[in-house]
Amino acid sequence: MMQTVLSAVLPDVPRAAVIWLSLLAVVAVTVAVLLLRPGRLASDAAAARIRSAAMPSPLESAEEERERARYAQEVAVAAERATTTAQRRREEWLAAQEAVETAWQAYEAAEADVRRLSAAAAMPLPRTARTPAEYVDRERFLHRAALDAYWRRELSVEQLSDVFAHRNGWDPRLHPVEQELVLRRAVRDNLFARHQAAREREQAAWRAAEVAAEAARSLREEAFAATGRRVEDSQSVLPLDEVVASAEGQTRENPVVARGRAAVPAY
Repeated sequence: MMQTVLSAVLPDVPRAAVIWLSLLAVVAVTVAVLLLRPGRLASDAAAARIRSAAMPSPLESAEEERERARYAQEVAVAAERATTTAQRRREEWLAAQEAVETAWQAYEAAEADVRRLSAAAAMPLPRTARTPAEYVDRERFLHRAALDAYWRRELSVEQLSDVFAHRNGWDPRLHPVEQELVLRRAVRDNLFARHQAAREREQAAWRAAEVAAEAARSLREEAFAATGRRVEDSQSVLPLDEVVASAEGQTRENPVVARGRAAVPAY
């Protein structure tokens, strides 16, 4: 009976010995690898410390999100106000353009009056008696015509003052046709100066509109970028592959030690 058991067991002994020897070889190789590369565990530990130090805490993440939200809101409000300002500046510029056109049309009408009266003054004037009463009538005509032109905003207050002071070419003794020609020339000169001033205001309004439009455009782009950064930051994960690789590349004499949070570039 004993011989029968031994004869059944002994053939399997070499196979079991081979299995045990294989297991011992695997354990020996693993121990040898760990003994030959002790820095691997240190690198993994350093990488874990770096990742833990670089990742923001929940409180820091919440604070950063609040800051981004507040900044995006402020930029959006500024962009809306800048857009309103740009629209107002554009309306002012369009109004200035209309003022220039109106002033030019008034000047052209005054120039046509001057040409017409110049042709009339070139013809022989009717002779009138040069009496004190005639000169009073001429002076009254000049003052009345100048006042009418002033109320039509064709003469400036300075020109009207010159008319009543009889200076700067205003002579009440001239014939009414000649006085009308002098008056029309003064009106023409005043309207031309008004047109020039309107052109300067239009150019200034155009420059202001351009500046306001550019400011609104820049703020709208910044508001869009701020909103995009919030979405991107909320969906992104801090990449640490390069940091871990750098840690693994350090020498064992100078291990990497994380101090504080890692700097994250803002785009």
